[in-house]
Amino acid sequence: MNETVDTKRIAVYLAFAFGIAWSAGLVIYLTGGLRNSPPLVPGSPITLALALLATAYMGAPALAHVLTRVVTREGWRDTYLRPRIRRGWPYWAAAWFSPGILTILGGVVYFALFPGYFDPSLKVVRDLLARSGQPLPISPELLVVAQIIQAMAIAPLINGLFTFGEEFGWRAYLQPRLMPLGERRAFVLMGIIWGVWHWPVIAMGYNYGADYPGAPWLGMLAMVWFTLLVGTLIGWLALRGGSVWPAVIGHAAVNGIAGLAMLFVQGQPNLLVGPTPLGAVGSAAWAAVVLWILVRQPFKPAEQ
Repeated sequence: MNETVDTKRIAVYLAFAFGIAWSAGLVIYLTGGLRNSPPLVPGSPITLALALLATAYMGAPALAHVLTRVVTREGWRDTYLRPRIRRGWPYWAAAWFSPGILTILGGVVYFALFPGYFDPSLKVVRDLLARSGQPLPISPELLVVAQIIQAMAIAPLINGLFTFGEEFGWRAYLQPRLMPLGERRAFVLMGIIWGVWHWPVIAMGYNYGADYPGAPWLGMLAMVWFTLLVGTLIGWLALRGGSVWPAVIGHAAVNGIAGLAMLFVQGQPNLLVGPTPLGAVGSAAWAAVVLWILVRQPFKPAEQ
């Protein structure tokens, strides 16, 4: 691991990561935004915005990683791609299951503090089933249980195909180059950078919508809080596991289960507060674990 911060390569990497992603965001904005984006094929549910988000935007950090190594002639050592499963499997397991556990706990905290938004009848699920026109031979309760199992067991694998595009950039390239600042400073800076990188799509209503007090600025700040928490946990798992793959899995697990609490909602909760981990209260369990990591845990990166 380098002993000094390579500001030149970091600047080149950030220019590529932000430039590619924000250019895609500009195209989305100019072609109708997230809500009115044209379909790629008439009648298709896949819009231009969805396609650009899944490819150019989410893939920008990985492409920036490759381009930076090529432009700066850095070479291909220490790519963080080696799995290191034998020594890192506990961190793979933690990445696979901890996002689901923390998300569920955060939802419990939110509904305990705001019980008026909790709907034990699962009207949201019942309405979804009614609109589908395909009655299922199971109850809404069993459907929610099945959704939880699917989100925690399968989603990390499937979603990892998409989250690799971000993590091969953030955790495999940028994070190791910020480590000379000190682990805690590096994680905080990583969280801020990652959150700001999301700002164009947050401003267009991604995650938080567009009709909330303080929009879009409070949503943009809330995203930085969320990425600080998630980025610290999956960054720590990648660091301790000596590989990018725990971060890929953890990020994929978050994407698979983050919206679970919305199945139990009634009314119109402020998403900046909860019940998902993107809200200040919904992220309570995440915040507790990240605080423990930053304050108590020693940082011993695996040898590359």
